[in-house]
Amino acid sequence: MNYPQTKKDTTITTYFNTPVPDPYRWLENDEADDTKAWVIEQNKTTQDYLSQIPYRESIRQRLENLWNYEKYGAPFKEGRYTYFYKNDGLQSQSVLYRQLEEDEPEVFLDPNTFSIDGTTSLGGIDFNKDGSLCAYQLSVGGSDWRDVVVMDAESKTQIGEILTNIKFSGIAWKANEGFYYSTYDKPDAGSQLSGLTQYHQLYFHRLNTPQKDDVLIFGGTATPRRYIGGYLTEDERYLVITAATSTTGNELYLQDVSQPGSSIITLVDNFDTESHVIDNIGSKLYVFTNLHAPNYKIVTAEADKATPDYWADLVPETANVLSAGTAGGKLFAQYLKDATSLVMQYNMDGHLERSIELPGVGTATGFSAKKTEVELYYTFTSYTYPTTIFKYHIASGASELYKKSGAKFNPELYESKQVFYHSKDGTRVPMIITHKKGIELNGKNPTLLYAYGGFGVSLTPAFSLSNIILLEQGGVYAAPNIRGGGEYGETWHLAGTKMQKQNVFDDFIAAAQYLIDKQYTSPDYLAIAGGSNGGLLVGAVVTQRPDLFKVALPAVGVLDMLRYNEFTAGAGWAYDYGTAQDSEEMFKYLLNYSPYHALKPGSYPATLITTADHDDRVVPAHSFKFAARLQEYQIGEAPTLIRIETKAGHGAGKSTAQIISEAADKWAFMFVNMGVGFEG
Repeated sequence: MNYPQTKKDTTITTYFNTPVPDPYRWLENDEADDTKAWVIEQNKTTQDYLSQIPYRESIRQRLENLWNYEKYGAPFKEGRYTYFYKNDGLQSQSVLYRQLEEDEPEVFLDPNTFSIDGTTSLGGIDFNKDGSLCAYQLSVGGSDWRDVVVMDAESKTQIGEILTNIKFSGIAWKANEGFYYSTYDKPDAGSQLSGLTQYHQLYFHRLNTPQKDDVLIFGGTATPRRYIGGYLTEDERYLVITAATSTTGNELYLQDVSQPGSSIITLVDNFDTESHVIDNIGSKLYVFTNLHAPNYKIVTAEADKATPDYWADLVPETANVLSAGTAGGKLFAQYLKDATSLVMQYNMDGHLERSIELPGVGTATGFSAKKTEVELYYTFTSYTYPTTIFKYHIASGASELYKKSGAKFNPELYESKQVFYHSKDGTRVPMIITHKKGIELNGKNPTLLYAYGGFGVSLTPAFSLSNIILLEQGGVYAAPNIRGGGEYGETWHLAGTKMQKQNVFDDFIAAAQYLIDKQYTSPDYLAIAGGSNGGLLVGAVVTQRPDLFKVALPAVGVLDMLRYNEFTAGAGWAYDYGTAQDSEEMFKYLLNYSPYHALKPGSYPATLITTADHDDRVVPAHSFKFAARLQEYQIGEAPTLIRIETKAGHGAGKSTAQIISEAADKWAFMFVNMGVGFEG
């Protein structure tokens, strides 16, 4: 490979008397001309390589064929209408429709009209209580910064000005008056995609007034917090405010907005646990929390005595991790049992009414609806079960098929099973392995090992159109539930944070070794993939065990662990990672595994790094610097390439064409470097 020449400078940062060279720091300036020129040259090199793969276009066409069917989202009711998302097949963005009872559906909002190339997406929509008003968020090029458009839902006409520069926010309507939203002060021009966003603020916007007149409700200099959210209970009596300094743990505040002039009171005054108000009946609050319950529970309290001292258990903690929703005046306890769904229905007094019968072992989502509803819609999926929508009757507990998937996939030809293996320290870890029935376990099956392992995020079974490409070729898809995730509650999460982060990498390496030992694959046919925190995972294990993998696919990864907290909202990730400024011990721990810093001259797997120019969550500088150093240090023949998507961000909002194109490139790169070919 003849890579573009990447200049090096003499930048050095000293941490606790230890100098750390950072010769590619200039790539952090995404607005600089030399960075832009570097991106163009790298993309050209990557595309030149990919264009020579003989079956790349065949894979893209197969993906396009697989994608080309009508896809529906689960319906939801607002006012007189039932709304649902639908994509005809290859539309860039899904369209929001609505209908009245037996009437034909009508287009309510078509994001494909937002931009010519389909890269401006709908980042969410929220309606007021009677469904007469709505506010929807626009994301340009995948950025987390949003514009908010307010609309009369009946006439579909815009109301007032467009609100701008809003980030990490929901929209919480207060009757027909206006709504609450959260945002940061926008970074200086020139650093809007990478500049630090430190202090969130909760505002109230009154309809038909300028955004500059919006009222600060919480945050700012009085209560500086990195993440602030505000939402109303369904009866609009209480404003609930959550405030946090990191991605784990939150303070909890309450304001009785039915009483003019009422003050904001503190329910939880620390960041040690997670707590959220999920419902109320009059002054009785229902709180979902992991206080003294790492697997979560539901408690109740009266609003005037709602600090934890007064909480009474309603749905106690169990051995399985709980998430909770409400619908039709019922509580729905959604449990994870070894990373798969188990759903229970309770009445509001905490009495179990039934265990809901699901279509199989997999992931069920969507058990929430308004109190007045008598039915809800949920989706069910697994690695071999295309996402299917069911209608659930709350009173009887009966489920009925509402919308079957049109995916061109025959589940009968494939199998998916859960296994358990032991990590380096003896910890038992689950993994789900999916492949075509009857494959020979001869160590030669192309295999993709995918994981995340961080921030308490649970990796649950989900159908993937892209993965059909692998499965059809007799390949294996393996997804371990490694530490750092939330599959076994906060205890499992904490076991993969800060000075325990190596557990995450050890779990992933042990999963690879299991697949090799059981003859599913071998190092010549094993690829690893992960995105964001999962990109860090891939980068770390590539530096620690380059001999174990043939191909590495780190996507939008956190790859410079000494400087991640210098950009956008990165400082909020310190709960999981710690920072190089915390202590000398923490600095040395991070330096040891930081993918960018752990690289040294050697033979590494074929690596295709993917990122995007509008990623303002994990800035592309992580991937730029890692790619530059890996190209410098790679002494083997395997290619080291970086694919930089334009007009895209961290992942959400990508057009269908962008998704298909990237997936085709990854599979083509993986197959060609394993020498397995492709039969379309």
